[in-house]
Amino acid sequence: MIRTVAVVIFPGFQILDAAGPAAAFEIAERFSPGSYDLVLMAPGGGEVESSSGLKLSARPLEEGALDTVVMSGGDILRSREALQEILAWLRRVEPRRMTSVCSGAYLLAEAGLLDGRSATTHWANSDDFSRRYPKIRLDAERIFIRDGDIWTSAGISSGIDLALALIEDDLGQEIARRTAHQLVIHQRRPGGQSQFSALVELGGRTGRFSGLIAWMREHLAEPLTVERLADHVAMSPRNFARTFAAETGTTPGKALERLRLEAARAAIETGHTPLEHIAEAAGFGDPGRMRRAFLRNFGQPPQALRRAARPQQSRPA
Repeated sequence: MIRTVAVVIFPGFQILDAAGPAAAFEIAERFSPGSYDLVLMAPGGGEVESSSGLKLSARPLEEGALDTVVMSGGDILRSREALQEILAWLRRVEPRRMTSVCSGAYLLAEAGLLDGRSATTHWANSDDFSRRYPKIRLDAERIFIRDGDIWTSAGISSGIDLALALIEDDLGQEIARRTAHQLVIHQRRPGGQSQFSALVELGGRTGRFSGLIAWMREHLAEPLTVERLADHVAMSPRNFARTFAAETGTTPGKALERLRLEAARAAIETGHTPLEHIAEAAGFGDPGRMRRAFLRNFGQPPQALRRAARPQQSRPA
């Protein structure tokens, strides 16, 4: 069964939004010949300039038997004529799956395809997106979300995670796993994994809590209550919790769990330290609590991630 996958671009598109998913489908086709027919489409067709200045050649928008549409993101307002043509096309076309990468969600939203659905987009756009489209249930902490036949993904690199999930949906876990390894990705990230860590790494939208985040990383094994964190930045607990959430888009408790998860995952995937020692060093206290956190956030237990991170032979790209 050949599935036609149309990657849609426009003047000012982000090149990795298109190239990342395209590479994943290309490699999956190697492992399962006859599975995908990959096409690049754009309003009017021809050479299309990306936000970086690099150009790709695309065919005009078509309405044939499309299995999957991947709507790239980028500077969607560079050409209003192209924008209107895409919106009209999105409202007419009927693929089996409609998907978007990063700000491509704006185009699906403008076309009315996301009303009443759950969706995600890049965390930096979350406030603006929510104001513009109150009928959409935005979850800016997810790297991708599936709501029926519509899939949306977060920032640029998450388009690869989205493509791997689509490949797994089509061809099964083994082909998706082999594709991920060929892309030199140890393990595809499940959609439930939070994208907030990028914002937390910056210390919030203004960087106000960057020093606090660095300090938390150094004290993960210790009890880090809201009161203790607030004291470290010389704020009242109530004001700190409210300000931290406004800056980072998440609560201090969730941020702390994410930092502990990242530290534990790195230790699990790169070494052979016993899980009980990792759980203690990361601040989980015991392996059982760490396992529950991994299942809740990654959809897999620590042992599965350790097995997946072991080097496996793969033919060269």
